[in-house]
Amino acid sequence: MTVRPTMISTPTATTETPVARICEAIHARRRFLITSHARPDGDSIGSQLAMLFALEALGKEVHVVNADPAPEHYMDFPGMDRIEISRTVHSDVEALIVMECSDLARTNVQGLGGRFTINIDHHAGNTGFGELTWFDESAAACGEMVFTLIRALGVPLTKEIATHIYLAILTDTGSFHHSHITPRTFEICRQTVEAGVNPAAMARRVFDSNSFGKLKLIGAVLDEMELLDGGRLAALYLNDEILNATGTTYNDTEGLINLPLTAREIQAVVFFKLGADGDIRVSMRSKYDVDVRSVASGYGGGGHKNAAGFTAKGPLDKVKPEILARVKDAIEAGIQTRPG
Repeated sequence: MTVRPTMISTPTATTETPVARICEAIHARRRFLITSHARPDGDSIGSQLAMLFALEALGKEVHVVNADPAPEHYMDFPGMDRIEISRTVHSDVEALIVMECSDLARTNVQGLGGRFTINIDHHAGNTGFGELTWFDESAAACGEMVFTLIRALGVPLTKEIATHIYLAILTDTGSFHHSHITPRTFEICRQTVEAGVNPAAMARRVFDSNSFGKLKLIGAVLDEMELLDGGRLAALYLNDEILNATGTTYNDTEGLINLPLTAREIQAVVFFKLGADGDIRVSMRSKYDVDVRSVASGYGGGGHKNAAGFTAKGPLDKVKPEILARVKDAIEAGIQTRPG
C-alpha cells in the first residue's frame, strides 16, 4: 500500500515517512521532554502518557511537563503523578516531543526553545515548527498517531499504554460522535481492548465522575443558554462569577459544550469563555457537515470540521455578533437532511 508522507494509515513505516524519521530520532536520543497545549484534555493527556510509557520501555529518560493541571476526573489514570505542572522548564533533555499544538506558544511553557523538536498533531493550522513534523488530519485523535508511532518503535501494547490510547480516542471523538472517525479508529480501539482496556469502565471513569460543583456549573451555563437561528444555534457563556458561585474551575467545563447538541434541532454550539485577562476563548461544536473549523481559521484558530476554537479579544458585545453570524452562515452552508 502506498502511504503519503504526512498521512500514515497503518503502523508500518518506510524510510520515507515521518514515522520512520521520528523513530530514528528517538532511537538516537536518550533524554526526552513531552508537552502539549495549555488546559490539557483527554487526548493530550492520553497521548503524552502513552508516549511516556513507550519511551521508558525503550530505556529512555522521560519528563512530562504541562502548563496547567488536568481535569480532576483524569487524576486516577496511571502515570498522572508523572506530569509536572510548570510554566518554565530547565530540564537537560536532548529532544522535545510536542503533542497537539499548532505552534510552540500554545504550550504556555517557557524555556522549550533550542531543543531538537518533534511536532505531532492532527489539527489543521499547524505551523510545521520543529525539526520533525508529523501532521495527519485524518487521525480522529492524536492518540491514533501515537499508537502508530509506538507500534513502529516496536514497543508492546501494554495495558497502561492501551488505556491512554483509548482515553485519547474516546475523548477526542466525543465518545465516538464526531465525523472524522474511520475504520482505523475502531481497529486501534479493538487492539486496546485486546490489551486489557474495559470500554464500559473507561466510559464511567471519564463521563460519570462529575463533582457536585460541575453539576451546578452545567445548570448555571445551560440556564443562560441562548437559542438563535431558529433554534439551530446555541450560544453558551462563562465568566469568573459563574465559576466562583459554583466552586469550579475552567477545567470543569470539559464536555459541557456537547450537551446542547443532544437537542435534535441544534446544529452548532458556540461557547464564549471570558477570562480575567480580557481574552475570550471561543469553542465551537457542530453536527454533520456544519464546518466550524472554517470559522475558527478566520480568527487564527483551528481544529476539526465539527470541533474547533480560537481566542478573541473582547469586549464580548463587540466580537459576539460577527462570530455568531459566521457560524449561522456555516450552518446554512452545511445543513443537510438528518439521517434516518
